[in-house]
Amino acid sequence: MRSISRKSATQKPLKRKPKVAPLDIGWREWAALPALGIEAICAKIDTGAKTSALHAFHIKEVMLDGVRYAEFYVHPLQRKNKPEIFCLAPVVDKRRIKSSNGVSQNRLVIVTELQMADRTWPVEISLTNRDEMGFRFLIGRDALRRRVVIHPGKAFLLGKKH
Repeated sequence: MRSISRKSATQKPLKRKPKVAPLDIGWREWAALPALGIEAICAKIDTGAKTSALHAFHIKEVMLDGVRYAEFYVHPLQRKNKPEIFCLAPVVDKRRIKSSNGVSQNRLVIVTELQMADRTWPVEISLTNRDEMGFRFLIGRDALRRRVVIHPGKAFLLGKKH
């Protein structure tokens, strides 16, 4: 004889997040880091990088009310020194990260909100001086997983900001 299970009147149904279709993005896109006051920054999508990396300078680690923070400045526009945005974010880690040129560096890692198109989600970002690099912001694979489909032959599928 088969037993049929019935839900009790007090048992609530499981709530599941509705599935959202992934964003279609190109190899470079405009993004925002709203909690840092960065409304637009051109980002290279870099699946070869595990962690995202943001161009930052004058990086200082400070303690505020017993919490470690990173104070730093960002030039969000490529090849331009203006605007210069002051940022403050809690430090979640300090990691040894190997750059694309093979050099390892200890970097502060923060968590902040990344916005692409109409979607926002938390991402880990390492802070480093990227003055000599082509892009001020790299978005690594950890930030992209299960959220985007990358079209490597296309750029700015989400639109152009500047």
